[in-house]
Amino acid sequence: MQPPPGYLSPNDTRVCKLTKSLYGLKQASRQWFCKLSDSLKLLGYKQSKADFSLFTKITEHSFTAILVYVDDLILGGNSMKEINAVKVFLNNKFTIKDLGELKYILGIEIARSDKGINLCQRKYTLDILNEYGYQNCKPYTTPMDCKIKFSKTEGIPLDDPKTYRTLIGKLIYLTVTRPDIAYSVQVLSQFLAFPTDIHMSAAHRILRYLKNSPGKGLFYSSVSDFSIKGYTDSDWTACIDTRRSISGYAFYLGSSLISWKSKKQQVISRSSTEAEYRDAANAVCEAQWLYYILADLHIQSSLPMHIINLHIIWLIILFSTKELNILNLIVI
Repeated sequence: MQPPPGYLSPNDTRVCKLTKSLYGLKQASRQWFCKLSDSLKLLGYKQSKADFSLFTKITEHSFTAILVYVDDLILGGNSMKEINAVKVFLNNKFTIKDLGELKYILGIEIARSDKGINLCQRKYTLDILNEYGYQNCKPYTTPMDCKIKFSKTEGIPLDDPKTYRTLIGKLIYLTVTRPDIAYSVQVLSQFLAFPTDIHMSAAHRILRYLKNSPGKGLFYSSVSDFSIKGYTDSDWTACIDTRRSISGYAFYLGSSLISWKSKKQQVISRSSTEAEYRDAANAVCEAQWLYYILADLHIQSSLPMHIINLHIIWLIILFSTKELNILNLIVI
């Protein structure tokens, strides 16, 4: 921002004090969100403590939820009267543009039917394939060869690492609706600093896999129950460079996948049991967050965890009965 010509002399050290925030300032986005939050609270909406971008309102006859992403709002509920009232309120307050039924947001395509809701990033996937020249390639049925262990010391360094980083960045966003490539992308994202031709070749294999089903995504059935189940697993010493393990978990709401993660652990585990326990601990944190989110949506559900390692199950049992202090075995 510059003051009008002639308002200040060239050597004047005074500054202008704004009466309100302007677009582009550092604090502008926060001030906008605070303004929107205060307005929704005045309308009777409750802000979630687990996710500040989620607002809910429940009355005797209706339930309404609003999800906020900067200046894009997703509004849903079981009462059109309440939904229309929110639209009128927001339009009078800020002047909004009603885009109707949600079909596309942030690169994610939403398709509704009597059977449920489908989320995918087909257009985004096809754009990536066209950008890298794989729109007519021979597809692969798997995203990665499970027999290969990648290392930062193998292969020839790329002349332009930026191309690799750009591709991996695009694939990371694609994992929003493609959990089937989450592990492969996680592995390749470890080599962003000094990628080699081997890593780039593996990334291109993921593109060939995506060509096999660019419209694949997530499906949320309309007949699913609200029971939640979590599954955890780890790969002990999976990284041959650091000997650190990889954690993974997945949570289902009924038959629909709602949360998943594949990530290298921060410390070296001295046994597979220790690696599994760290993985389970991370999954429990996610389970607790999901529990809070569901509570905000007025969904009550237990959260059973499925752990395949019997040693971990026995450790949890002994710890719960105070027969063992697990902190003496593992420092987290």
